[in-house]
Amino acid sequence: MFPYKRAQRVSDLLREEIADIIMKKVKDPRLGFVTVTGVEITDDLKIAKAFVSILKEEERETTLAILNAAKGYIRSEVAKRVRMKSIPSLEFRIDESIAYGDRIDKLLKEIKEKL
Repeated sequence: MFPYKRAQRVSDLLREEIADIIMKKVKDPRLGFVTVTGVEITDDLKIAKAFVSILKEEERETTLAILNAAKGYIRSEVAKRVRMKSIPSLEFRIDESIAYGDRIDKLLKEIKEKL
């Protein structure tokens, strides 16, 4: 038996497949450097939220708009690669955890300098 829930296993698989599809199949020249950091999927496997990290701050909105416009294509490509009864609908969101981690690092450095 697997040590964790099916939804977690499916989200790990979707993260890998979505990242590969964005890197190799989505051919939009406006698309910047995108990293798929994680996928959260509901327990009923109907909705998947893909969290992406975008390298350049000024390209965030356009890149997110491109990904949301291409989510139908990305979903159909996932359906070709993954054997599931139904493929979840995709939503793309900006991953704020990296900026949050940087802020914590900066605060810890400031505290260290004061001591």
